[in-house]
Amino acid sequence: MSDWMNWLVAAGVVVILELFSGTFYLLMIAIGLVFGALAALVGGSIPMQAIIAGVIGVLATGLLQRSRFGKPAKANASRDHNVNLDIGQRVSVPEWEGGKARVMYRGALWDVELGQGASAHPGEFKIVEVQGSRLIVSNP
Repeated sequence: MSDWMNWLVAAGVVVILELFSGTFYLLMIAIGLVFGALAALVGGSIPMQAIIAGVIGVLATGLLQRSRFGKPAKANASRDHNVNLDIGQRVSVPEWEGGKARVMYRGALWDVELGQGASAHPGEFKIVEVQGSRLIVSNP
């Protein structure tokens, strides 16, 4: 097999591994390997092919790291309704004791605390945050 075919086979293997990892970093390395294949196709020496593949792979990985796809989301999971489906639900609080209460919610007893700016009165409240077994609520 010629050099450019070896580079493309290696790129294909790395792309397959990428499918199992779920990140884009191996895909950036595969792009570098494809550029190594292009260097082999135009007749570059083996050390030049490896240098081009390495430089392009590192540059592509660095660009990915600086993009929005390379950075994890910094959302607070305790307030994110996509992580915790209780956020945004309603809970009925019959009585308050010093800004805290115990209520039945989803078949279990939960501690309930008032969130910022909420007033303690019996009635319906909206869940804005979940901290362990505590529901932080606000006025609807």
